[in-house]
Amino acid sequence: MSERRLEGLGISPGIAIGPAFVADDNIAVPEYRLEPAQVEDELARFAAALALSVKQLKKLKGKADGLPGTAKEEVGYLLDAHLHMLGNSRLVRGVEKRIEADRLNAERAVMDEIAQVAESFAAMGDAYLAARIDDIRVVGLRLVRNLTKTPYAAIQKLPEGTIILAEELTPADTALMDPRRIAGFGTVLGGAESHTAIMARALNLPAVLGVAGLLEHVESGDMVVIDGSEGRIIIDPTPATIARYETRREERGRADRLLSRLKRLPAETRDGESVVLQANLELPRELQQAQDAGAAGIGLLRTEFLYMNREDLPDEDEQYEAYAGLVRGMDGKPITIRTLDIGGDKLAAPLMKMLPPDAPNPALGLRAIRLSLKERRLLDAQLAAILRVSALGPVRILLPMISSVSELKKVRVALAEVVRRLKRRGVRLPKQLPPLGVMIEVPGAALAADALAASADFFAIGTNDLIQYTLAIDRGDESVAELYNPLHPAVLRLIQFSVQAALRANKPVCLCGEMAGDPRYTALLLGLGIADLSMAPSNILRVKQRIRSLDIAAARRRAAAIMDQLDDGRIAALLDDFNALA
Repeated sequence: MSERRLEGLGISPGIAIGPAFVADDNIAVPEYRLEPAQVEDELARFAAALALSVKQLKKLKGKADGLPGTAKEEVGYLLDAHLHMLGNSRLVRGVEKRIEADRLNAERAVMDEIAQVAESFAAMGDAYLAARIDDIRVVGLRLVRNLTKTPYAAIQKLPEGTIILAEELTPADTALMDPRRIAGFGTVLGGAESHTAIMARALNLPAVLGVAGLLEHVESGDMVVIDGSEGRIIIDPTPATIARYETRREERGRADRLLSRLKRLPAETRDGESVVLQANLELPRELQQAQDAGAAGIGLLRTEFLYMNREDLPDEDEQYEAYAGLVRGMDGKPITIRTLDIGGDKLAAPLMKMLPPDAPNPALGLRAIRLSLKERRLLDAQLAAILRVSALGPVRILLPMISSVSELKKVRVALAEVVRRLKRRGVRLPKQLPPLGVMIEVPGAALAADALAASADFFAIGTNDLIQYTLAIDRGDESVAELYNPLHPAVLRLIQFSVQAALRANKPVCLCGEMAGDPRYTALLLGLGIADLSMAPSNILRVKQRIRSLDIAAARRRAAAIMDQLDDGRIAALLDDFNALA
């Protein structure tokens, strides 16, 4: 086949060249009988998987609009057929009947119903119906994948240099990727600021998401180029194309080696203003990257990795061991541990039973600190582990998705109770308990920043969710990706308001969203008064390079001029003009 070039969202820079692995649906299907009292819950679980499958297919249909020529119509017809099968169809009715009458679990009921429908279609001897058997299997496997929440476990066993292509990869799937084996990945679905994208940047894996038609006419083993900087995937590249991208990859490697010389130099502006550069960690294995980049600490440890790709909950001891390894590894540098932030696009099997199966909008529902306060066993175990590890080195506790002072007060009550229990057990604790801070990532929290600053020990501004909630943009949805705008005047005003509230209260403030790791925004953030930035380890030296080229007085003047603007286009022009001068 001739070379095919596909465009998407470049969400993690870099060049990857290698053989494709097209993620398939090899799913282990459990089989068990239900007790009579379990039937209603099982029907509800099937309904939730059905609704999720419909949502996925509608997103795929939206992506099909970007396909060229007749491919758009052909894919559209196919997806319409799949959506019809998930309506009030024989397949759905048959599964529901098996759950009710035979008391079979939903996964087994789906597989048995697919087998029966396929057998009856084959018996009719109709060529058209026979062709529909594969469609039914595809739809059924989608249902089973959603029911079992199966990650692509084969990711862990792929040969070195493999490029993964899939319809969609969850953060849990991405967490399984070892950068020493996986060269990069591309998907049909996903947005630039989704948690999967954040994971890709954290692992320094070239990746492109939101690629229409990606899985058409590609097989495992085909040669693929991933250009995560330009948002391009090339399937079956010509030798000339491969040579060109190999040259670009070598040039990037040389630029990275030049940047590494900055590691031991201070993050200081030309006029002597010091800036703290810390690392965001998604997974413990990123610790070495943070050390190699000269991070001043871990400004955000996302603890969701402890709950991914498993069926049970991590207990206090397991959490303690995970945190202790990081504290010891940072050798006296501070670590900010964020409590569990499951929900939205971050799901974990052992917590699914605690979340409503049919929540109309998970991003606005029971997640993050709301879930932890409702399920105190989660919060108490995590607080206990953090308190114990705080005896080993400087640690701070960070609470996600805080929207009111009352939530912070409830956590302080829980913290005091856990402290008393640990003391009764004779556990060694530091003389001074870890500072307790809040994430400013909900507009309500930003607008109430003065009240929160009076009660919290520090602020961490999470721009990813702050932008999402302020602009009503699903950051995991590629169809609205162009509306996700960090330079929107409302977003900048909320950041400014939060920073000023923290400074007035003499409380530390760090910005730890994806904006922190983009040199484009560095001058603006420093100009707004932020002197502590936390980002993916791979971005630290690039941001340091930008800081060392800046004059802080000039950055403050330009930030003041930007904050007087009402139009995001004018804001972008003022910022980019300032950056071009450096």
